[in-house]
Amino acid sequence: MFLSRSANHVCLLVRGTSLASSMSSYLSSRLEADLKITIEYCSAVRALHGGERLDAVTIHNSQSGADYTLSACALFTMVGTQPNTAWLSGLVKLDPQGYVETGESASADSPDATSQPGIFAVRDVRSGSVKRVASAVGEGSVVISKLWSYMNG
Repeated sequence: MFLSRSANHVCLLVRGTSLASSMSSYLSSRLEADLKITIEYCSAVRALHGGERLDAVTIHNSQSGADYTLSACALFTMVGTQPNTAWLSGLVKLDPQGYVETGESASADSPDATSQPGIFAVRDVRSGSVKRVASAVGEGSVVISKLWSYMNG
């Protein structure tokens, strides 16, 4: 909901067949009603495309078996209680459980920086993080300024 305030379009990928088990009906109804948000069920990121910046994302639909590519300038990940980060393997350093290494453990100069310059990770997806919403919001706002500085470098 927050991203749809400033983005032209937000595509929400949901690995399962609904949001009912992980989100209140109030919030899922608001997401479905927002004309700037598309919800793609049974879908996951297959590949990222771009050079210095993200240009597109290939999405796999597990129900149809089809892949399609969507133009994108940003990607935000919410992985839940088990990280779905295998697609990052080889791009950034992951711990044995699949969480993203950041800061000193990733040989990075900032607590939210990964082993790949320009890629940052916050809260739940980070190795060793405390899984709390308030912390994620604070870290996310800090990383936005770091990302802005990196992109305008």
